[in-house]
Amino acid sequence: MKPIDPKTVRRIMLRSTNWVGDAVMTTPAMADLRCAFPDAEIVVVANPLVAHLFTYHPYCDRVIVYDKKGVHKGVAGLWRLARQLRRERFDLAVLFQNAIDAAILAFCAGIPRRAGYRTDARGLLLTHGVPVGYEQKRLHHTDYYRHMLRQICCGEGDGKLRLSCTEEEQNWAKDTLGAGRRVAINPGAAYGSAKRWLPERFAAVADGLAREFGLQVVLTGGPAEMEIGRDIEKAMTTPALNLIGQTSVRQLMAVLSECQLVITNDSGPMHVAAAFDIPIVAVFGPTDHTTTSPWSQKCRIVRKPTDCAPCLLRQCPTDHRCMRAILPEDVLAAAREVLGDIR
Repeated sequence: MKPIDPKTVRRIMLRSTNWVGDAVMTTPAMADLRCAFPDAEIVVVANPLVAHLFTYHPYCDRVIVYDKKGVHKGVAGLWRLARQLRRERFDLAVLFQNAIDAAILAFCAGIPRRAGYRTDARGLLLTHGVPVGYEQKRLHHTDYYRHMLRQICCGEGDGKLRLSCTEEEQNWAKDTLGAGRRVAINPGAAYGSAKRWLPERFAAVADGLAREFGLQVVLTGGPAEMEIGRDIEKAMTTPALNLIGQTSVRQLMAVLSECQLVITNDSGPMHVAAAFDIPIVAVFGPTDHTTTSPWSQKCRIVRKPTDCAPCLLRQCPTDHRCMRAILPEDVLAAAREVLGDIR
């Protein structure tokens, strides 16, 4: 496939993925896109949650929110957004989202060049369709997105995850957290309960880190994890700042950027922490750590191989053995290793 000439592209529509973690893992590919088309305007189209990640970002000039549960609901809503995008006169659509919906949107918007993987029976809707086989599916998600871009353009970024907070956001986080070194305990996982480690074990790890390293404990997560946060607080013997359900996406980004360690399930905030180069201990059970682990050198994966993992299921149909096999001491040992000389 012949690379697209940068001189012919003034405006790019980039359809982001729908999950926070996946969207963070596309940022190295976004850097590649910026390098390939340095003079083009890059406009990210994303759902309301993911859109917050790119409100302030070096690889994105503007964000258009695609609200499928609101103004863009159903066929009429998709057509409404397509008409809006048509008025933008984009020269190129880059589709990180694999669904046919993304290709239909770009086609209806009249974007002349439409690039993405040939997934979800959308090959005929793409002018620059990239084949995807077993080898591509086994790539780490970060490499998966970069591989697609390499087939359509010539640009090479630094290969690092990247998110950005404003000075105001960082100051808010510092004021909220107070002085001292901090560990964020992130017990949730939006994908499903199968990815969640046990609250009482998170509590044991938090107490251990507070005693051994003098770290202040911050609980992070969304509204769906508020009950889990309360269970962790009750099981702890040391005080914790419970921010679960109390922060916006951008406030959560700022909080994680001010921590010295994050203990987490496989989740969106895990990848957010990696984008800020924060040391991470990630607990993996039913998901595949070879494709979705944090893209970071400051990470330790804690997992116990079982006969049924990775199953990639949202809810465990048996006894959650892949997660129950992981003990607090396993996570504490990984934390000691990744922290190194912090004491």
